[in-house]
Amino acid sequence: MSRYDLLSTYDYQLPDDFIAKEPLAERDASRLMVVDRQSGSIEHRRIRDLPALLYANDCLVLNNSRVLPARLFGVRTATGGKWEGLYLSSTSTGLWRLIGQTRGYLRLGETITLANDGGETLQLKLIEKEADGICQFEPLRCEGVLELLPRFGTVPLPPYMDRKQATANDWERYQTTYAQCPGSVAAPTAGLHFTPELLDACRQKGIGRAEVTLHVGIGTFRPVSVENLTEHRMHSEWCEVPQETADTLSAARSAHGRIVAVGTTSLRTLESAIPTAETSAVTPFQAWQGETNLFVRPPYRFRSTDILLTNFHLPKSTLLMLVAAFGGLDLILEAYRIAIAERYRFFSYGDAMLIV
Repeated sequence: MSRYDLLSTYDYQLPDDFIAKEPLAERDASRLMVVDRQSGSIEHRRIRDLPALLYANDCLVLNNSRVLPARLFGVRTATGGKWEGLYLSSTSTGLWRLIGQTRGYLRLGETITLANDGGETLQLKLIEKEADGICQFEPLRCEGVLELLPRFGTVPLPPYMDRKQATANDWERYQTTYAQCPGSVAAPTAGLHFTPELLDACRQKGIGRAEVTLHVGIGTFRPVSVENLTEHRMHSEWCEVPQETADTLSAARSAHGRIVAVGTTSLRTLESAIPTAETSAVTPFQAWQGETNLFVRPPYRFRSTDILLTNFHLPKSTLLMLVAAFGGLDLILEAYRIAIAERYRFFSYGDAMLIV
């Protein structure tokens, strides 16, 4: 079996104090490691240097998905036992798909009661149990999910931040400044570094901007559980490349600009939308939307993207595997070793890496 197929290949040891559990005071103050795939060189810069590192006619691709206040706390109505859950999506009939935990087992027809600081309550009735611990609940109120979640939910922070309840700062900072389309249960974290001023500096340099949507799902929260990666199956996530974005990217390529994916979610969206047929040396972009379960790991031939901006990811994660596929496994593992030696900040609120 190839080393690329082994989960242990993507492991590394990270001291706990390297995990960024709070954001920096300024979004664009993060460090930026620049990794050159051709020369193997590694340079230490700042995210504010990004416009100077890109060329006119390059094009940033941003994931405009907005994080939902998807984390829920409640009690089992019949017993008063504590329950907490995570909203994932809604069915076509309006049922909420959730994962949750409580003592014992929920029975079909049982209800969960949520309450907020304003004295409102919301009951969720268990209708159906799916695989992988996902359950379908009926909200016993007539409002829609986008009205109810902000009143009864909170920001779904990753477990390594060591706090269940998001702070007021988290409500602002665990969201990109350009987020528009609600649907994610985790932030597309590479985009957290961008301020309107940084985006404007890129624009003034002649760097283009295009947007895609990928709603980050449960796969972000669930670790890979098999050593043989050929047995791993990704959860599906909804994504879209609008026609305007496809046209913008095609024009950038025609002008010899480079496509710069901001984050692994933007890259996976672009790769999912690329036509499968090898029609030309320059891969055409096209409008597309649908579910993707694309699992990118070495070796993989990228056809949509020339540069990747990304954060530093958890050991044994599918995100690290994608980055290793893009940058080259050995070079990325060496970059992570150097990042630890240089005391970079890791994970969602951490520093960034630009792979050119």
